[in-house]
Amino acid sequence: MSTMPGDPDDELVILEDHQEVSPPNLRTWKIAIVDDDEDVHHTTKFALLDTKILNRPLEFIHTYSKKQTREVFAQHSDIAVVLLDVVMETEHAGLELVSFIRNELKWHDTRIILRTGQPGYAPEEEAIRDYDINDYKTKSELTRKKLLTALTAAIRSYEQIRTIDASRRGLHQIITSSASFTVEHGIQAFAAGVITQIAALCGVPPEGLLCAQADELDHTGNNPRFSVIASAGHYSSLMNCSIDAIGDKKIRESLQYVLTHRVPQFGEHDMTLFFSGQGNRPLAAYIDLPYALSEIDQQLLEVFCSNLGVCLDNLSLVSQLKVHAYRDQLLMLPNRLKFIEQIDLALHQAQSNRALVALIDIDDFAEINDVLGHHYGDLLLKAVADRLRTDLGDTNFLARISGDVFGLLGLESVLHPDKLKQVFADPFIIEDTAHAVSMSIGMVALQGYESDGADVLKDASIALKRTKGHQRGSYTIFTREMGVEIRERARLMQHLHKAFDAERLFLMYQPQVDLHTRKITGLEALIRWRTDEGHMIPPGDFIPLAEHSGLIISLGAWVLRTACFTMVRLQRAGTAPDKIGVNVSVIQFRQPDFISVVETALRDSGLSPHNLELEITESVTMAGVNVFEESLTKLKKIGVQIAIDDFGTGFSSLSYLDKLPVDRLKIDRAFVNQIDTPEGPRIAELITQLGKKLNLHVIAEGIETEHHWDVLRTMGCHEGQGFFIARPMVEDQLKDWLSNWR
Repeated sequence: MSTMPGDPDDELVILEDHQEVSPPNLRTWKIAIVDDDEDVHHTTKFALLDTKILNRPLEFIHTYSKKQTREVFAQHSDIAVVLLDVVMETEHAGLELVSFIRNELKWHDTRIILRTGQPGYAPEEEAIRDYDINDYKTKSELTRKKLLTALTAAIRSYEQIRTIDASRRGLHQIITSSASFTVEHGIQAFAAGVITQIAALCGVPPEGLLCAQADELDHTGNNPRFSVIASAGHYSSLMNCSIDAIGDKKIRESLQYVLTHRVPQFGEHDMTLFFSGQGNRPLAAYIDLPYALSEIDQQLLEVFCSNLGVCLDNLSLVSQLKVHAYRDQLLMLPNRLKFIEQIDLALHQAQSNRALVALIDIDDFAEINDVLGHHYGDLLLKAVADRLRTDLGDTNFLARISGDVFGLLGLESVLHPDKLKQVFADPFIIEDTAHAVSMSIGMVALQGYESDGADVLKDASIALKRTKGHQRGSYTIFTREMGVEIRERARLMQHLHKAFDAERLFLMYQPQVDLHTRKITGLEALIRWRTDEGHMIPPGDFIPLAEHSGLIISLGAWVLRTACFTMVRLQRAGTAPDKIGVNVSVIQFRQPDFISVVETALRDSGLSPHNLELEITESVTMAGVNVFEESLTKLKKIGVQIAIDDFGTGFSSLSYLDKLPVDRLKIDRAFVNQIDTPEGPRIAELITQLGKKLNLHVIAEGIETEHHWDVLRTMGCHEGQGFFIARPMVEDQLKDWLSNWR
């Protein structure tokens, strides 16, 4: 290294070759000198001996070739400045090392000062333009002052870049870690996470302990007691230890001071942080440090502690949410989710072979609420829960599944149906009033069960529904056949939707004739479903599914339009009877736009309203008297004819029937079949006479023999349909049949 004569600042003092040993944990700036000239290493080192930059001493790393540099640099990650010779074993060795540092090691923060004694090998402009270097100097111009100036500028730049990057990473760490604390399980997990996150944030080993204010006070009733609730590293043995029992006085006093004064403390080799939310349980964390933290690190920790204070507030909220997620708040019983979890646990244990799940539903509870009020209903639920707990004992798991449905998990011997019924044998005393309660039960035995808790509960619900539908106040034990039936219904419903979309549903038409003149009077449109395999699905199987799923609305509209268009084509062919009948579901009738759907079908097809007859069942006429009477009146004003289908099966009110604007009664096939029994056609005859009294036409369905025809005609029945007259047929077959009927 050269010097400028006469400049005392640039004079190099050649000292004995020695190296001052820095105190342990002292932070230094690492300076790498990469040069194949031994004199350059000594000269640079002596020129900067005892120099401090930004209050830190310099630590030198020496390498003499490209190969050695690659090996040494692979062991370091925090070199601040590289003083790099351009030409070493090859003329491009230095520039190749620049590429290695930037591209392979990914050291983008490290500052590189390129030095050369042969400027011609690497022109300054090209080197700076083509390589990511921060300065370029010739060795001849680097006096001590200029070297110190260049090095100071490089270190300052390195520190600024590292600070900005640390801030970015630190803020990201704060956001990420704060989010993770929202799902921690309780205060101890929260505390353990704080130690880990602080260590990661500062880049230090997780050697620390965390303390919290305990709930209890000392014997004076004033001073809170503090204890360690999480610890790590060589402090692990202090877990659950009282702060007063910590042997290290410095740690003990630091924690007590911070928890008492609620302010953090930063030292040369440790820090004590304070976290406090709006609650009254502050936390303090003591962390060992290998060196004093920078100002930026302290600022990041303040933000972190502030965020963690909010998280601390959220812990109680999370705990409350967990309680609400698994516990019914009215009865303070486990809820449906917890019940499923408990069933899952039982399925994995040996006693599941003798375990049973029972769902208990209070009969007519909705009516109790409506008549006596929700407060009374709540008191009844509490009384039922108390008695189930008391009478059945603690060996069972009791939960509230839904409004008035309780779940029980226990041994079959305890949850026997007779024992459960006995629980409800005596009336409940509600507000000094005795209230008798009946219940319906659905049961599932867990022995051999291969599914999970959710499926067990679903099967128990199926059994309960079967009880309520067939014999309320009794019980049903789930069987494999029930599951097969339900799954088959679900499969059929799925296929029904696909069949409708794929146009696998079609209409057939059954003629209706005058029993006295043999004149064709009408047609009934009947929907049919043929599967892709060619199998016919009976309407009695899929129509209820369509009603249950709501598909009947669009399906019914399609049937209505198709029937209207078919009738118009028959009219144009000159073979059409007087009317075509279409069955209407109660679900369709309840739709507010039903009248509009009928009008649209008539308008689009061009069919006259008096050629359309809508067939409704007795259940339709009785489900909402005012609504249906109004709708029927509107349909009659349009000109549509109305027939009551399956008459005699729904126990209609005769006085109400007299008010309805209907045109015909249809005798159900079951009463026609009675003609062949010893009792004879008594019901069919009564319906026929009733029709005459009400001035209604009467038509019988299910005429399968000539004897049926003769008996019905003799008793005065006007019209009929059935296999004896004609089976249902598609439109093309219908045209031929209409032409050939005699």
